[in-house]
Amino acid sequence: MERRNFINKIYGGLVGTSLLSFSRAREVGEMLNGPVVVSTWDFGMVANAEAWKILGSGGRSLDAVEKGVRIIESDVNNQTVGIGGLPDRDGYVTLDACIMDETGNAGSVSFLQDIEHPISVARKVMEDTPHVMLAGAGALQYALESGFEKKSLLTDKSKAAWEKWKKKSDYKPIINIENHDTIGMIAMDSQGQLSGACTTSGLAYKMHGRVGDSPVIGAGLYVDNEVGAATATGMGEAVLKTCGSFLVVELMRQGLSPEQACKEAVLRIAKKQNYNDFQIGFLALNKRGETGAYCIHPGFNYSLKDSKNERLVKSKSYIKG
Repeated sequence: MERRNFINKIYGGLVGTSLLSFSRAREVGEMLNGPVVVSTWDFGMVANAEAWKILGSGGRSLDAVEKGVRIIESDVNNQTVGIGGLPDRDGYVTLDACIMDETGNAGSVSFLQDIEHPISVARKVMEDTPHVMLAGAGALQYALESGFEKKSLLTDKSKAAWEKWKKKSDYKPIINIENHDTIGMIAMDSQGQLSGACTTSGLAYKMHGRVGDSPVIGAGLYVDNEVGAATATGMGEAVLKTCGSFLVVELMRQGLSPEQACKEAVLRIAKKQNYNDFQIGFLALNKRGETGAYCIHPGFNYSLKDSKNERLVKSKSYIKG
């Protein structure tokens, strides 16, 4: 009898373990709804299409987000990211960018000049140095030593805009509800791995040396492969004061949906800061492949692409339009 009970316990344990393993496998299968990529603003449609060349063929999300945002960094007609970006008050185009992979590794550059693709420099910092962030002259030195070419980023169009601004030199932040600035991109590949990238030329006519939220891990971008990823756009100072993207991911960890998490992050900014003259938008993607966004003023949208559709999604806002 004792032997029979012992065998029954062993058999029951094995069955229980098998059922539990099956349940967990089923749960993981239900969690993954990928690949999927989302990015801020309507110019993200072009960036997403480039990222999908990698995601759609089973590639890694890290490669996809880098390749996707590089398209916008090279767009001379976009005056808020990369080459062609509007300069600071002294006429210098300075760039900020960061990237983060599924393992928690991150790389960043800030106040970088004369390099067309700061996102790729950020990735080199992440993969080839013991550091997370390089800034200013040091970031430029590292980029040149790593084989990146020095290039003038100030286009005739942006220089003309700067010359016009100088006539009054009305120095105040000009990010408003219509201004499209940072591109933040987050993606999940077919293996369920999350990565993100964020790149910008920053606030137009800013003080020389100003750095916003875009290159700061936890502010402009944050990725936790167990939970989800988030990115921010708009007035960087407001995001920096709240560690916005990290907050969104942590709220998702507590069970909130991507949209609910973004909304709560916006509400915390609205509660403590004067938001009348600036826009903030958060964008999030969770481990299930669900997406969501929320902003202060009407006007923010994000681009979404997955295996089923490709569309521009209007974000809900705290101030109703």
